[in-house]
Amino acid sequence: MKAWDDAPAPADPAIGPGGWVLAVARGVPLASVTFGGLALLLAVRMVERPLFGQRRPVTPYITQFVCRSAFAILGMRRRVRGRFLKRDGAVVSNHASWLDIFALNASKRIYFVAKDEVSGWPGIGWLARATGTMFIRRDRREAAAQTRIFEERLHHGHHLLFFPEGTSTDGRRVLPFKTTLFAAFFSDALREDMHIQPVSLIYHAPPGADPAFYGWWGEMSFAGHMLRMLAAPRHGAVEVVYHPPLAVADFADRKALARAAETAVRTGLRNAGIDG
Repeated sequence: MKAWDDAPAPADPAIGPGGWVLAVARGVPLASVTFGGLALLLAVRMVERPLFGQRRPVTPYITQFVCRSAFAILGMRRRVRGRFLKRDGAVVSNHASWLDIFALNASKRIYFVAKDEVSGWPGIGWLARATGTMFIRRDRREAAAQTRIFEERLHHGHHLLFFPEGTSTDGRRVLPFKTTLFAAFFSDALREDMHIQPVSLIYHAPPGADPAFYGWWGEMSFAGHMLRMLAAPRHGAVEVVYHPPLAVADFADRKALARAAETAVRTGLRNAGIDG
């Protein structure tokens, strides 16, 4: 039996003249909003940083505007259920696609924790650095240093978000959560006050399309996937489901906390009729 990520990704449909017209009609305003927003964010950050340091009272609103605009340009519906974490803490979610970044930023002001290699990706790396993404190596030898950075960012009021699966999927299942990053929340400085909020991202494909239409995995290229999104005759929707926060102090260790978060995220997909 093949592992799910060994299965072939959906074939890219042939893009006809109408598809290319749509790709240009969506791509130009999307690029304009994204990179125009980046330029504005960098300009505002030049003032914001000397005055507020790690705190970012203004620039996250620019990121949120750009991400909401992206869904409007694509013609893709975004629905939000549940309440966002208001206490100090972090957010964890399943990971289906680069679209997750837009869906999660559009809903609330958060800061991503990403693999170190993402910082070198053309375009995405620049955007990630500008919006305050924290880059880490998934290496237990760096756990102490990562904990210190987590503490600093969280005590500045940042809501951090990471994808415990460690990779993107087809959006139709939840992979086992890796527990390494959860360990940071059990430090003496964080354990008593921190909460983790699980979030389920549920993608609904356009009518007649492959259920994994929005998934991005395996050997799929970013450019090819982006083109498919831009050229699609019509789009479906994404649901962002916020589950009740989990108090770190209620769990014995990182493994127990990760299992509880994974169960909540998986339940969100199953409640939507997806295998999870």
